[in-house]
Amino acid sequence: MKKPSEQETRDLLRSKIIGLGEKSIRKSYYPELQQRIAELEKTNRELFEEVAERRKAEKINDKLEEQLRQAMKMEAIGTLAGGIAHDFNNILTAIIGYTDLAQLHIAEGCKQEHCPVHDDLARLLEAGHRARDLIRQILTFSRQQKHENVPVQLSVIVREAMNMLSSTIPASIEIRENILNDDDYIMADPTQMHQIIMNLCTNGYHAMREKGGTLSVNLIQTEIDKDDLRVGRLHLQPGPYVVLEISDTGVGMDRNVLERIFDPYFTTRGESGGTGMGLAVVHGIVREHSGHISAYSEPGEGTTFRVYFPQIIGSVSRHVITQNKPLPGGRERILLVDDEEIVLNLEKSLLEKLGYSITAFQSPIEALEFFKRHGSSFDLVMTDMTMPKMNGAEFTKEILKYRPNIPVVICTGFSELINEEKARTIGACKYVMKPFILREIAAALRAVLDGGDADESPE
Repeated sequence: MKKPSEQETRDLLRSKIIGLGEKSIRKSYYPELQQRIAELEKTNRELFEEVAERRKAEKINDKLEEQLRQAMKMEAIGTLAGGIAHDFNNILTAIIGYTDLAQLHIAEGCKQEHCPVHDDLARLLEAGHRARDLIRQILTFSRQQKHENVPVQLSVIVREAMNMLSSTIPASIEIRENILNDDDYIMADPTQMHQIIMNLCTNGYHAMREKGGTLSVNLIQTEIDKDDLRVGRLHLQPGPYVVLEISDTGVGMDRNVLERIFDPYFTTRGESGGTGMGLAVVHGIVREHSGHISAYSEPGEGTTFRVYFPQIIGSVSRHVITQNKPLPGGRERILLVDDEEIVLNLEKSLLEKLGYSITAFQSPIEALEFFKRHGSSFDLVMTDMTMPKMNGAEFTKEILKYRPNIPVVICTGFSELINEEKARTIGACKYVMKPFILREIAAALRAVLDGGDADESPE
C-alpha cells in the first residue's frame, strides 16, 4: 500500500477540519435559523391577512362612498325641491285660490241648476289639488314635509293614481282594476299612499316595457284572526285589513334578487336606471303605518306585491270633512302680510269674502310700523314666512312684543327656517302650508279666533 504523500495528508486533514467546522456551525446556528424561518413564515401570513383585510376594507369604503354620493344626491334633490316648492306653491296658491273665488261668485250669480262653468272650475280645482299633493310628495320624500295620518279612503287614492298613470303607460300594457267601493278607510298620509301606488306600478311598468303585458291593481278586504298564520309570518295584529295588490306579467325576479329588493340602493336597472331607494322607501312607509308589504316573483312569470293596511273599524264620518256645510267666516279685523302681490290680493279677496275686515301690506316693515300705531284694533295677524328684509318668524316676534296675546298665523310655501313646532315656539298659533284650500284656511282662522284647537278640521 502506497503511503499518502504529504500533500494528500494535508488535503485530508483540511477536509476533516472543514467538515468539523460545518458540523459545528450547523449545530450552533440551526435552532436560530429555524426560529427565523418560522418568524418569516408568520410575518408572511400576517402580510397576506393584512392585504386581504385591506382589500375588504377598500370594497366597504367604495360601497360607503357610493352610498354617500347617493345621500348627497338625495340631499341636493331635497334642497332643489324646497326651492321649487316655495315658488311653485305661491303659483298654486293663486290658481287654487282664484278658482275657489270664481266658484263662490258663480254660486251666487249662476241661476242654472247645472252650471257648466262651475263644473269646469271644479276640474281645474281638482288638478290644482293634485299639483299641491305632488309637491308635498316631493317634500315628504326629501324629508322636508311633516307626515300627517288622517282617515282616508284608499280606493279614492288608488283611482286618482291610476288616472295619472294611464296617460303615461304605453298602450302595449293593459291596466286591469278591481277596486272595492266599500268601507276601505285607513289611517294614513294620503301623499305617502299615492307614493306607494305610483312606485309599485312604475316598477311593474318597467318590468313589462319591452314586451308589454298586464298591470293588475286590486283592492280587497281581509280579516286576520288570532290563529291566522299571517299573524306570526307577517307580524300583523289580528283585525280587519285593506289589502292593496299590484301585479305585473313582466320579467320577474329570482330568489336572490327578491331577497334584496327592499335594501337601500339596491337596483336591477343598471347605471341608467333608478337610485335603488324606491322600494326601500315604500317598505319604510308601510311599516310606519303598522302594515306589511310582501312580494312574490318567479323569473319570466311576473311579480306580485301585497300591501296590508289596518282598516278603520266603524264610522269615520266624524273624521271626514263635510264639503256641503257653509264656510265658517267672521267679522274680525285681520292684518295680512305677504310680499307676493298676486297672493296678497288673492288672500285679501278670499278673507273678505268670508266676512273679515282686511288690512294688507306687501312689506313686513311697513306692516310692523302700522301695527305699532293701530295694533289694538286687530284681532289676528296672518303673515307669509319668506319675505325680504324681515321673515315671518322675525315679524311675529316683533308683533308679539307689542301685543303678546294676539293670535298669529304663519303661512309658507316652503321654508327650512320654520315648521309647526318652531312656529309655536316663537308664539304663533297656527302654521299653514301653501297652497291652502279656502275651506281649510277658513276653518283654521275660525278655530284660532275662537280659541279652540287650531289643528281641528271642520266636521
